[in-house]
Amino acid sequence: MYHFGRSSNQATFRAQSPLSNDMIARFAPSVMAHEAHESRGERYSFIPTIQVIDGLRAEGFEPYEVRQTRVRDSSKREHTKHLVRLRHASHIQTTEEVPEIVLVNSHDGTSSYQIMSGVFRFVCSNGLIAGNVHDDIRVRHSGNVVGDVIDASWRVVEAAEAVTDRIAEYKSITLTDQEQHVFASSALQLRWDEGAAPVNTFGVLHPQRHADYKDDLWTTFNRVQENLVRGGVRGRSATGRRMSTREVGGVNENVKLNKALWSLADGLAQLKQGKSTDEFVAAYEHAYL
Repeated sequence: MYHFGRSSNQATFRAQSPLSNDMIARFAPSVMAHEAHESRGERYSFIPTIQVIDGLRAEGFEPYEVRQTRVRDSSKREHTKHLVRLRHASHIQTTEEVPEIVLVNSHDGTSSYQIMSGVFRFVCSNGLIAGNVHDDIRVRHSGNVVGDVIDASWRVVEAAEAVTDRIAEYKSITLTDQEQHVFASSALQLRWDEGAAPVNTFGVLHPQRHADYKDDLWTTFNRVQENLVRGGVRGRSATGRRMSTREVGGVNENVKLNKALWSLADGLAQLKQGKSTDEFVAAYEHAYL
C-alpha cells in the first residue's frame, strides 16, 4: 500500500515496505543531492542525506516515508528541506503502533540534521512525532556527520520505551464528550487563528473507521491528529464557500503541528491524572510556541 500526499505544494510518499533509492529520488530529490546549494560557504560540510540513510541502513534502519517541501526558487529544489521516517528491523508490527525515527535535513542552510522520536499507527497509516518525550537531537553540517546521526538515532530508539509507556497511559485515560471537544478546540487553534478555522470540533473528532469509536485519550488524539494533518475535512471558508481542508504536507508545518498536538495531549493526560495544573499549563503553552 502506498500513500501519496494530497497537497500540490509538497511531495509525500509512504509505503509498507522499505523505500528504494529510486522511490526516494522521485518524491524527495533533495535527499539525493550531490552537492550543497551554491549559497553555502567553505565551512559548510556537505554530507548528502542519502549517505546518512545508507549508514543507517547498515545499522538495520530502513526508510518508509519521505516528504519534501516545494520551493518557488527552482535552484533550491534539489537542496530544500526534507523529512525521512525510518524504522529499525527489530521493530516489527506486533501492535497497532511501532516506533520510528524522524530525520529532517536540508542542503541549503535552512536546517541542520534533526533526529526525533516518531510513532506510526498502522490502523490509519498515519504517523505522529513524539515531540516532548525525547528532545530533538541536532547535528551540524561539520565533522563526522554520518556517525553522529547514527549515534543520535540509537539514542532515540532507546527512548522508544518511554514513548510506548506514554501511549499506554493515554489509552487508559477516558475522556468525556466535553473534554474531547475542548481538546479538539485547542487543537484547531494550533493550525488556525482563533475563530478562523473552516471546520468545527465535530469535524476533527469524526472517526475515519469503526475502530476509532472510542473515548480514550489516545484514540481521541489520533482522530484529531489524522484529520488535521491529512486534511479532507469538509467545512466552509470565511466567505461561506464549501471546501475541504488541505493536508499539512510541508516539513516545517508537519513537524510543528505534530509536536504541538503531542504536547497538548500530554498536558491533558497530566491534568486527568490529578497532577499539578501548572504542569498542564506549561505543556499547553509549549504547544503554542
